[in-house]
Amino acid sequence: MTTILITGPTRSGKSVFAEQLAHQSQRPVIYIATTPSPDTGEDPEWAARIQQHRQRRPAEWITWEEPDQLAAALFRCPPTTCCLVDSLGAWVANHLDASAAAWQDQMEGLKGSLLASDRLLLLVAEEVGWGVIPAYASGRLFRDRLGELVQQVGQQADQVFLVVAGYALDVKKWGQPISSTQ
Repeated sequence: MTTILITGPTRSGKSVFAEQLAHQSQRPVIYIATTPSPDTGEDPEWAARIQQHRQRRPAEWITWEEPDQLAAALFRCPPTTCCLVDSLGAWVANHLDASAAAWQDQMEGLKGSLLASDRLLLLVAEEVGWGVIPAYASGRLFRDRLGELVQQVGQQADQVFLVVAGYALDVKKWGQPISSTQ
């Protein structure tokens, strides 16, 4: 069917744009949240952000929390649905402790689920490559893993949108592919 990648910086409107595309699809929507429900006392600001996302979703949307096995969740989505994944960045963060080989397996599994998909997939991903180089190894690992994943998913996706300042730009329409993700 169709895979659409929506990427952009924090607070750019990428989740809202993905939700609009899901609504416009006129399909039943399965919202796959890759961030587990937080303990509201531990991080009230993060809990408030997640609550804001929940409040925007129509009541008829089904929500699955899947912080770990994203590929398996995508395989479970029925063919007539629109599956909205928010977000790839949170999913990458959940796998920062994985070895390079284990991470590669996770990434290959996700890419395989995209190739085998016969449903509408909307994937939201944070754009992390435009900021400063992270000062800590874990920050650099996150940036590198997410950057590589977004490039590979973007190559497989039917459409890629970059959302900046509340505007969505069709990257595949206006851009030129780069032959290597090295």
